[in-house]
Order: sequence, then structure tokens, then C-alpha cells
Amino acid sequence: MPIQIIVPEGALTPAGEAEAFGKLTELLLRLHGLTGNRFMTPNVIGEVTVVPKSRTYSGGKPADIAVFELKVPSFVLPTQELKDAWISEGTAIIEAAAEGRIKREHIFANVNYAVDGGWGIGGKAFSNAALGSAVAAA
Repeated sequence: MPIQIIVPEGALTPAGEAEAFGKLTELLLRLHGLTGNRFMTPNVIGEVTVVPKSRTYSGGKPADIAVFELKVPSFVLPTQELKDAWISEGTAIIEAAAEGRIKREHIFANVNYAVDGGWGIGGKAFSNAALGSAVAAA
């Protein structure tokens, strides 16, 4: 379940990057009741992408922004309540990690869904049912 955080240089310290990523991971697992799940925990992956300060934009003009993106199978965050929690709590995580260097209104989030059967781990394609079985078995 890849998480990607995109920020301009200087928006997050290296420690802030690691802290934000760890907390987003914990948030995703908690929202699904999977904290500590042996299959799911190591498969929440991703990166922090740091771009040159002049390469992030808002309204077509250079601006310090942060984006956090989640790519998941279609059964993840299935309700609007869970999507709301991901975005609200995730925004607070990024805002805290930025320590005032990015305004809350310049923190953006999205969730992208993979088609059933289009999820791969270690070279194996998983259907939604197979993923659910792997999570339940762990």
C-alpha cells in the first residue's frame, strides 16, 4: 500500500520526514484495525519525494505545498468516514511535521484505487479476495 509524501526542500527535516511517514503508516493500519498485522504492516511502503523549492505550485505560481498520496486496492478506506479520517488526520500529521513551514491550506491529499487483481507484492498479482485472505491469515 504505497504512501507518497511530496514536499519542497526544507519543508520537513529528515526526522520530520521519517516521523510523518511512520505516523501515516500507523494511521492507515489503525483505520482498518490492522495495527501489528504481520502481512499488512511490511506491505505499507512508500517514499518521501523532496523537490527543489521552486518546483511546487499552487494556483500556477510557486508555493510551498505538501501532498500525501495513498495507492491502495479498492476495498481500502471503503467509507466516506474512513476517507475523511485519512485526510483530516493525515493533514494534521504533515502539518505537525512541517513545524509551520507549510500552511494547512497548502496540504493536499488523495487516494488512488487499483483495479481488482492489479495489486502485486513480490512479483505475485493479488485479487482483492486473495489480499483479504492473506491479511486474515496473518
